[in-house]
Amino acid sequence: MIRELDNFYLTKPEPVKSCLLALRDIILDQDESITETVKYGMPCFCYAKKMFCYLWTDKKTGKPYMLFVEGKRLTHPRLEAGARARMKIFRVDPEKDLPIKTIRSILQKALDLYRKGIVKTR
Repeated sequence: MIRELDNFYLTKPEPVKSCLLALRDIILDQDESITETVKYGMPCFCYAKKMFCYLWTDKKTGKPYMLFVEGKRLTHPRLEAGARARMKIFRVDPEKDLPIKTIRSILQKALDLYRKGIVKTR
């Protein structure tokens, strides 16, 4: 039986599917305390049981993005707040090579919010 989480990735067309799976691996490789679940029908990544990042696709373009729960606390030129008060997104073009250094840097800054107690995990 296919899990809801696996189904999210498997139903996406290429190259979006491969891009999302690569982003998933990058996120999970950042810290052994990161877990993956499904919230609101999308992959959700938690640190110390606290949601910190989601993967989703833009409804208009179909392109993937990473959504950072505490985005308002993160500063990076590639992060977009849009109309969101708390969260910011990082858009990814599945037709291009992933900017892995940038992604890892933003992920580490997001995780540091939790590791350093800026965002309470308990």
